[in-house]
Amino acid sequence: MEKVEVKELLDAGVHFGHLTRKWNPNMAPYIYMERNGIHIINLYKTAAKIDETCAALSKIAASGKKILFVATKKQAKDIVAEKAGAVNQPYITERWPGGMLTNFVTIRKAVKKMASIDRMKKDGTFNSLSKKERLQVNRLRAKLEKNLGSISDMTRLPGALFVVDIMREHIAIKEAQKLNIPIFAMVDTNSDPREVDYLIPANDDASKSIDKILSIVTSAVEDGLNERKAERAEKDTKKADQKSETKAEAKPKAAKKEKVAAEEEE
Repeated sequence: MEKVEVKELLDAGVHFGHLTRKWNPNMAPYIYMERNGIHIINLYKTAAKIDETCAALSKIAASGKKILFVATKKQAKDIVAEKAGAVNQPYITERWPGGMLTNFVTIRKAVKKMASIDRMKKDGTFNSLSKKERLQVNRLRAKLEKNLGSISDMTRLPGALFVVDIMREHIAIKEAQKLNIPIFAMVDTNSDPREVDYLIPANDDASKSIDKILSIVTSAVEDGLNERKAERAEKDTKKADQKSETKAEAKPKAAKKEKVAAEEEE
């Protein structure tokens, strides 16, 4: 993973915090100064925290666990869907479904319902329904897709949560805390950094800033996934080599057995 340049963060406006009157005193260590009534974030600290966050996320991805990305605010939705989708990670960009983590079994049932509707459409059962029933099923499928489509591949609880705007996503944060799921987040000057395990002090309102941070973070996730692929490929090669070695060893043994058997017959 390449080193994060402070200039890149500056160009993306990552340093702009909230109005000084809206600040959370716990963010004081990450604030550089105040300018025109706005807090300016110390980007050197942001860069250091990005490195820390990326190293941890890369490790989680390499272990095979999923990272659930959460951002329901307008300016972050599309960015999160695009970036998380590109590295094949689940994401929530519509309303957070209450109990998404703490009541995961129920959420899985809803996802299975979606899959069963898809099967009905494939095997022709759907066409045997009345017009009214078909309409109801289609509506249900659309609703489930909107809320849960991006997590349909998530068969178990995620290994971590990545959140944009922890004040807005407070329900998600609470659920992850209850289950001891590590929380990674972009934290602005109006939020409490103590709520999360790994924070990136950053402007969580401007799409340019969100885009920049997510590009860096998902790149680290991709590094972890590639590492996992490489390890698997290496294991498969070793297995194949061992098999061929065993076969090679077995051949002379078999030949020796045949020779002994032939001699005994004589």
